[in-house]
Amino acid sequence: MPVIEMEQVLIPHVREPNSFTLDFYLAHGGYAALKTALGRTPDEIIEMVKASGLRGRGGAGFPTGMKWQFVDKKIEPRYIVCNADESEPGTFKDHLLMERNPHLLVEGCAIGCYAIGARTAYIYIRGEFHHVQRHLERAIEEAYAAGYLGRDILGSGFDCDVFVHRGAGAYEAGEETALLESLEGKRAQPRNKPPVPAVAGLYGKPSAVNNVETLCNVPIVVSRGVEWYTSIGPEKNGGPKLYCVSGHVKRPGVYEATMNITLRELVEGRAGGVRDGRTLKAVIPGGSSVPILLPDQLDTQASFDGVQRAGSLLGSAAIVVLDDTTCMVWLAENLLHFYRHESCGKCTPCREGTDWLHKILARIERGEGQMSDLDLLASISRNVGGKTLCAFGDAAITPVVTTLKHFRDEYEAHVREGRCTRPAPWRARHLVGAH
Repeated sequence: MPVIEMEQVLIPHVREPNSFTLDFYLAHGGYAALKTALGRTPDEIIEMVKASGLRGRGGAGFPTGMKWQFVDKKIEPRYIVCNADESEPGTFKDHLLMERNPHLLVEGCAIGCYAIGARTAYIYIRGEFHHVQRHLERAIEEAYAAGYLGRDILGSGFDCDVFVHRGAGAYEAGEETALLESLEGKRAQPRNKPPVPAVAGLYGKPSAVNNVETLCNVPIVVSRGVEWYTSIGPEKNGGPKLYCVSGHVKRPGVYEATMNITLRELVEGRAGGVRDGRTLKAVIPGGSSVPILLPDQLDTQASFDGVQRAGSLLGSAAIVVLDDTTCMVWLAENLLHFYRHESCGKCTPCREGTDWLHKILARIERGEGQMSDLDLLASISRNVGGKTLCAFGDAAITPVVTTLKHFRDEYEAHVREGRCTRPAPWRARHLVGAH
């Protein structure tokens, strides 16, 4: 089948043994974008990023240049905060960038600081990323020694420091205000908004919180130019994109493509199709917190707008493929086990709702459920969705709502038969396990 090919710019050399070193990065054009950026004004860089249409790669897809423009320039200090708390089940693209191409992120942080008038960037990494921390800190040390970080960078008069901060393993720290709370040494719980981080972020100062992949796109925008960048992908969904494909496929991995690519081309082309001769049952297109898509939707364009038109979200671009051995009741129960554990507990609907949803799902999966439990699941979900400070509540109910919508017959069969009616191999039944 046809597969859309493009020049690899985010992960072109990740299989080469020394791709994470400064010498390797410089040999392939590294830090040229920083030099270019320092020859222009900060406002020019923001306008360039705005014109590129770069949208946040962390899930929401908010325009990056607009986020930078919103940062209050009248107050100092200001901060760039890199959200590297990659905890969404099925997501591992940022991990690859930080491990194999860390200087691209460091360069993106430095350009971002220059653009918003900040002198400090913090890279907040997931608590379990011990080895990633070592890679990042080594890259930062190399950048300081070579004059790409520190005082008077490249004789420009611009100062920039970059620090790595490793969290304590809370999924909720992926939410930008909870991340800021954790970075300040407090519990990772969301803040009331407004004010937004652009006005009062880290330590109450104006801050831009950007995802790893987003910041890695910034040097590409600056070095390749707006015209080239906007030519990659559909309108308002431009630039290169990383996709994580996992689950029941022959070749799971991270794939770089334009957002013209379809889910079918990713699943059947790049990832080799469903493994073991099984048939496709469903696809989760953007991490465990987005609605399921069915096999007849596989020709959906894998862009922010394309997936949204299909009734789901691109999210973190974590495409989880489910074959016909997957029990959807088990899937929902497994994911609610994760969300119940990861709720920060600040909002009552989320704290209590995730616990009750998991208890009821576990009861149905054990074969002890009643038909009234299905309406109860829907009722609890309605009392959680849209009633929490952050999007966690909406994310947590999605596995329940979407599996009830498309696979209610499996729930009913569990109740009638008093058992799971789709026994699957151990490896299939433990597909989207909690981290």
